[in-house]
Amino acid sequence: MGARSSNSRYYLAVLTPRLTRPPSERETPMAAAPVIHVVDDDASFRTAILRLLKISGYEVADYESASSFLRALGNAKPGCILLDVKMPDLGGLQLQDELAKLSHSWPIIFMTGHGDIPMSVRAIKAGAEDFLSKPVSRETLLEAIERALARHAAMQHKQDQLDSLKSLVSTLTAREAEVFALMVRGRPNKQIAHLLGTSERTVKAHRHVVMQKLQVQSFAEAVSIAERVGLLVSSPSPDTKDAS
Repeated sequence: MGARSSNSRYYLAVLTPRLTRPPSERETPMAAAPVIHVVDDDASFRTAILRLLKISGYEVADYESASSFLRALGNAKPGCILLDVKMPDLGGLQLQDELAKLSHSWPIIFMTGHGDIPMSVRAIKAGAEDFLSKPVSRETLLEAIERALARHAAMQHKQDQLDSLKSLVSTLTAREAEVFALMVRGRPNKQIAHLLGTSERTVKAHRHVVMQKLQVQSFAEAVSIAERVGLLVSSPSPDTKDAS
């Protein structure tokens, strides 16, 4: 048999799981049921990985090529991608580039028996979570997956919060948005009224509505929202500078 078949038997031996605790006792919550997508052209290696992951409590899907994964992507469940580097037609690094073009953000863990430092640096700089060399031990692989999923979940939670805040800000009318932009920069009502050509009483009414729409109770909370959505990053207008 060829060298690749011999290597596959070795991977199978190394990856044969010896569970020390049941999947229900693992530290990482699996409530979201992420799917581990294994993309590798070595059928024996995929078999070993799938067996390990299923016994460890994960739902899995496997693909014999990067192209087959791309074809299935539209209907695939979210999760983590275990990706081989060298495959026929489209390699792992090329697939990573294609996913980036699609703004696809699932975490990627590379696994390869043909890696080198420049290759791993390129993968990590492009956003890969990890770069593992075959054969990989059970513990190393599971820890890498759990770390990748936890980091991705935290990033997704942060993005969801930001999207929610942006949605609140989008409910402001054009004039309310102007008042909001000035008030979070510390402008008093009298100065805002002067800049906008309106009365101080009207500005107070707008501020009250702004606080209600943003669902905040304090000025500090309003400023925090402005910072998080990037409103305070931009430079104030020339008129605002002159009025200070």
